[in-house]
Amino acid sequence: MTVERLHVGPRMSQVAIHGNTVFLAGITADVRGGNSVADQTKQILDRIDTLLADAGTNKEEVYKATIWLRDIASFDEMNSVWDKWVVAGKTPVRATVEARLAAPDVLVEIQVEAAKL
Repeated sequence: MTVERLHVGPRMSQVAIHGNTVFLAGITADVRGGNSVADQTKQILDRIDTLLADAGTNKEEVYKATIWLRDIASFDEMNSVWDKWVVAGKTPVRATVEARLAAPDVLVEIQVEAAKL
């Protein structure tokens, strides 16, 4: 079985598909400077929707998510956006941790795995 890659860059691909499983890279907001955790989370989830669609699936099929926060004190702020995005009754398993992220203005990073339709 081969691995299909989408949005391939020199360092990493944004999407890898193996069989019926879709793996997304860790996604960060495109516009970060001065944006809140809520703003960054919304941007990230919009991008995840686009990448999942490109891979032939959608957020209803997401079964696992990992979320990294620069400051765990922003957990509730991030969840205020996350809770509006997830599909009731189809919420994925999830881990959320505090971590030093790649750049000082990256406040949130989210990675998901989903079943391919």
